[in-house]
Amino acid sequence: MPSLLSNRLAKRVLRPAFTLVEQRLERATTALQSDLDALHHEVADLRRQSYGLGLLLDHAGRDGHRMPTATQLDTLVREVTTVTGASDAHARSELTVAYRTVVALEALGIGSMPGSTSDVCGKLATVPLLAPPNGDVLEIGTGHGLFASGLLRMLHRAGVEPRLTAVGPLTAADPLTGPVREDAVRVNLALCGGRSAAEARIAAPRNAVSDRRYGVVVIAGDPSVDAVLADLEWSAELAADGAAVIVDGHADDTRPGVNEALGKHLATGSRLRLLGQVAGTAVLRAA
Repeated sequence: MPSLLSNRLAKRVLRPAFTLVEQRLERATTALQSDLDALHHEVADLRRQSYGLGLLLDHAGRDGHRMPTATQLDTLVREVTTVTGASDAHARSELTVAYRTVVALEALGIGSMPGSTSDVCGKLATVPLLAPPNGDVLEIGTGHGLFASGLLRMLHRAGVEPRLTAVGPLTAADPLTGPVREDAVRVNLALCGGRSAAEARIAAPRNAVSDRRYGVVVIAGDPSVDAVLADLEWSAELAADGAAVIVDGHADDTRPGVNEALGKHLATGSRLRLLGQVAGTAVLRAA
């Protein structure tokens, strides 16, 4: 049976329909091509923006990248609210400011802040929310001083004028910047503003810093069991009532001595009480 489409009469009858279909296909193809062209331009723009953003936030010169996901931030908000009792909105606001602070300081400072973005931002946001009883900050393990600079800045925002005491020798080294020098630490501390840089006690001997009780203690030194135990015992002596005590590396599998030492110390009936964990950091309060 001959095809209907080969019949001349059928062709004349169906020609208007064919023309209409062809016109609609042409319009659809034109619209699709326009959408594809627009998508191509958007992808090209995103690639250019991503490259510039990567220069600012990728892992070069630091432990890891500074590009948190929404899920990571949501997790941090839950952890911070659990430890501090702050509202979700307040915790999210402080974490956002902490993140901006990290990006700004690492862009301007010497060296970097050790640790993941979640860990660093979690610590910076948690301490002010715990409302430490005074502005004296004891840091055990200073590195380049960028984290201290960020912490002092966050305390300034909370209405506390901080005074930093950093103990121990400046022995850490960065593969990009070399050995840590006191002048570099003070340059980084100057980024936080105020009198903190000029008045900070850097590389102070331990026997010279027991002249006060500290509202904030950060333990980020030697991660061996014996060293962390000694730091915890010393911190328990020097912490003011209600002080916030931060133990770095609590949940870090590469530093198992930190978790072991903390467990041993808390089992002795210490005046330090474990409030919880934010990212890889243990957060304690002095009774």
